[in-house]
Amino acid sequence: MESHLALIEQSFNSYYSIWAREVLDELPESFTITDACISDHPIVFASSAFLKMSGYSKDEVIGQNGRIFQGPKTNRTSVMEIREAIREERALQISLLNYRKDGTPFWMLFHMSPVFGKEDGRVIHFVAVQVPILRRNRLNGSSLSEEGSGFREIVFGSCRREVCLDSLVDLGRVLALDSDTRGLNIEEPCEASEAEKRKATFAINHILSVLTQYSESTGKLVCGKRCKLPGATVISSSLNISLGRIQQSFVLTDPQLSDMPIVYASDAFLKLTGYARGEVLGRNCRFLSGVETDSSVLEKIKKSIQAEQACTVRILNYRKNKSTFWNLLHISPVRNATGK
Repeated sequence: MESHLALIEQSFNSYYSIWAREVLDELPESFTITDACISDHPIVFASSAFLKMSGYSKDEVIGQNGRIFQGPKTNRTSVMEIREAIREERALQISLLNYRKDGTPFWMLFHMSPVFGKEDGRVIHFVAVQVPILRRNRLNGSSLSEEGSGFREIVFGSCRREVCLDSLVDLGRVLALDSDTRGLNIEEPCEASEAEKRKATFAINHILSVLTQYSESTGKLVCGKRCKLPGATVISSSLNISLGRIQQSFVLTDPQLSDMPIVYASDAFLKLTGYARGEVLGRNCRFLSGVETDSSVLEKIKKSIQAEQACTVRILNYRKNKSTFWNLLHISPVRNATGK
C-alpha cells in the first residue's frame, strides 16, 4: 500500500513544481487529476472544492478510482462513454449522476480532458472537472432565473439543488439545504445549460494552463494538445490501464527507435528498482547494469535481440540506490500481424 501511494505522489511531483498543489488547491473549481499509467487509474489530486462537494476527505479520495462516486442509479452507458474517451485519449463532456459520501445523489456536468507530455506526446494525466447542474424550470409560464433582485433557486424534477461556482451563496449552506431529496425523480436524465457547459470548458482550460506553467520548472513540459515527435512511440491509455493490472515486474521497449528505449514500465518494476517512471521511460535497459554485471550475459542479450529471438538469462542488476540484485530476465519479441 505504501509503495502504491508513493507512486501516486511521484506521479504528480515528478511533473509539477512543489508550488503546484497549493495553487491548484486555491482554485474555486471542483476537479480531480488521475493517472492512467498507474494500476486502476487512481486519483492523484483532488481540489478542495471537490472534497467539499463530495463530502470525502483527501485521504479517502487519493489513490481511489473515480468509480467510488458512482452508485446504483448512475447510468452505465455514461460510464462506458467515459471509458471510451479514456481509451481514445480525448476530451469528453457529459451529464453524470454521482453520489456523495453520505449516499445522496446529485447531477453534475463531467468534463474530462487529457494532459499530454510535450516531448513525447504521451498522456500524463487526465483532468476531470465537475460542475453541479442546476435545472431552471418554468413556473406558471414564466422562466425561473438566477438574474434579478428577486430571484429564487427552485428546483423541480430530476435535478437537485446545487451551488454554481460563480454564485455568492455559501457552499456549506447550500449543501445543507440540499440534503432533502424527497419528491425528486433522480433517475430522469438532467442536461446542463449552455452556461454550465461554458463554465466547465473555462475551468478545464484554466487548470491546464496552471499545469503547463508549473511543469516548466521540472523540465517535463505538459500541454493540453498532443505534440508528438516524429517516430516517437506512444502507449495508449487503454493499453496502460490493461498493462497496469499485471502484477509482475516488466518493461516494454521499442526496437524501432534509436537505442531501443523503454516505452512502458510496470509498477512492480519501479518498486523493484527504486526508480520513478519518469526516470525510466525513454532510457535503454543498460542503466540497470553495473561494474559487476557479466559482459558475456549482456552480449547474449544483444545477440538475441538482433536475431529477434527470445532468451532467458540470470543477470546481476543494480537498483537506483546502487544495491545489487540477481535478476532472472526473460526477453521475448512482440510481433505484428505480418510477423515483424
